[in-house]
Amino acid sequence: MTMRLSIPISAFVAAIVGFGGTLAIVIAAAHAVGATQIQTASWVTAICLAMAIESLWLSWRTKMPVITAWSTPGLALMAASSGFSIGEAVAAFIVTAILLIATGLFRPLTQLISRIPPSVASGMLAGIVVTFALNAVKTVPVDPWLILPLIAAFFLIRVFHPALSVLAVLVGGGLAAFLTGRVGGLPTPELSTLTLIAPDFTAKAMIGLALPLYLVTMASQNLSGLAVLRAAGYHPEPGPLIGVTGLFSLLSAPFGGSTTNLAAISAAICTGPDVHPDPAERWKTGPFYALAYIIFAIFGASLVAIFAVLPQSLIVLVAGLALMASLANALAIALKDEGDRMAAIVTFVVTASGLTLFGVGAAFWGLIAGLVVLFLDRLKKR
Repeated sequence: MTMRLSIPISAFVAAIVGFGGTLAIVIAAAHAVGATQIQTASWVTAICLAMAIESLWLSWRTKMPVITAWSTPGLALMAASSGFSIGEAVAAFIVTAILLIATGLFRPLTQLISRIPPSVASGMLAGIVVTFALNAVKTVPVDPWLILPLIAAFFLIRVFHPALSVLAVLVGGGLAAFLTGRVGGLPTPELSTLTLIAPDFTAKAMIGLALPLYLVTMASQNLSGLAVLRAAGYHPEPGPLIGVTGLFSLLSAPFGGSTTNLAAISAAICTGPDVHPDPAERWKTGPFYALAYIIFAIFGASLVAIFAVLPQSLIVLVAGLALMASLANALAIALKDEGDRMAAIVTFVVTASGLTLFGVGAAFWGLIAGLVVLFLDRLKKR
């Protein structure tokens, strides 16, 4: 059967949107844990290689369009945290990967995570990403002549092509910054290298980073990714898919690679009838998606270097706009069930507060607070 051009086009669009639209969040997370530019480049290279191998193997093996991505909510969690080192971040990635492998091997763990009420899980996610949306607005007075036209362009393009709106702001903003002298000059192109980073296993990193990272990756990414595949008419077995992403997350973690998982938005671009009318043919998007991420991995160092010379206000704006849809969706789910709204709001407020207690970050305390309020509310109804 002749391969339709729509298959590689869909795969490359999904890869470009996923990479370009959220690379700013990777950079923000790396900056928050004190990663050097070399370590950040290794981080991007390792995670891109992991995603390429996962998508290639899982799509070929299952004959389904299994697309993977980095954990955007997890990266947002890290970027909003403070007081952690790159070594502690790597340790958190390793522990999270082991938990994902265990989840893939033991079905009860998947069922346990799925039992966390969507209202509370979404309240935690909203609390994590709302900071980015607020910071995006705060960039306006810093450089209004650059930022305001980009915000207008984002919402205008979003009307016609939501998936490309963030990427358009990144590219357009970068060109505008260069042409107006806000960027001194472009860095010399260079090929990527991998750098080993020693993990630092501390209690605060395990509780404050690893556990929340695992929970948001499972609740906000893997479960959503499975839902996208099922909505497209596929019947994936969750265990092997989650286990494989955990395995490659473990292999990439020593090089700074953060957690990978099943994609939702990128997967939606690769699983619909526009890709191919025959669902049995859509798995072929996986190898093309993998090819795109191999290219990103090769030039990861150059891409990180470009981000390093762009205006900080532009990076903050792109990160905030990239998470705007996630914030809207999380708030909608958090507030949908009237009986769970107080628990969801408590989770949201505590998480968004940035509270750090006993060295443990706000996402953990937000989840605990929300679950306690939910328990008390349901106890009252009995």
